[in-house]
Amino acid sequence: MVLTNKLNITDQIELAIVEEKISKQKAKQLFDSGDINKVEVGTFAGLAYIHAYLFAEIYHFAGKIRDVNISQGTTIFARVMYLEPSLKHIDAMPQSSYDEIIEKYVEMNVAHPFRGGNGRATRIWLDLLLKKEIQHVVDWNRVDKEEYLAARQRSVVKDLEIKALLKQALTDQIHDRTLFMKGIDVSYYYEGYSEFRTEEL
Repeated sequence: MVLTNKLNITDQIELAIVEEKISKQKAKQLFDSGDINKVEVGTFAGLAYIHAYLFAEIYHFAGKIRDVNISQGTTIFARVMYLEPSLKHIDAMPQSSYDEIIEKYVEMNVAHPFRGGNGRATRIWLDLLLKKEIQHVVDWNRVDKEEYLAARQRSVVKDLEIKALLKQALTDQIHDRTLFMKGIDVSYYYEGYSEFRTEEL
């Protein structure tokens, strides 16, 4: 099923290519314009800002809480009827240590508040949390795709694996533009998007 989009694209492959190009351009703009500093760190409002920034030119649902139940493989995300209370709970979760930040990230991933594009927006959100609270970010180039996806899936039950995986990839290069752009490319690669390099768009 092709997601309804503002560009009236009905072919799934074409939509994926266009979505990748436009949203990577927007991710680059988010950093270069300084708009990334406007994000409310650690809140759903901040995540919604990032999501809308990336996807508003493509989807009507950008930045808006989904109104349908969704799942991915064997993972069933928060039911619509529980989404708003879940997001309020996540907003209130502590975020002063590495462990608390990852626990908050895991909960936001379980909530999966948007119709699509959750992973890509939430990884930017996670890095902003880490940057603000512990002056580190994840060097996503050091996080293997299969290991990450497996750890993320299992984190619903136990978060020790994803905590260990991301901890070994932390860096204090929190203002490094190249690291950010490469991180976007890796983040998209996790989700099957690898047609364009962010730096070249």
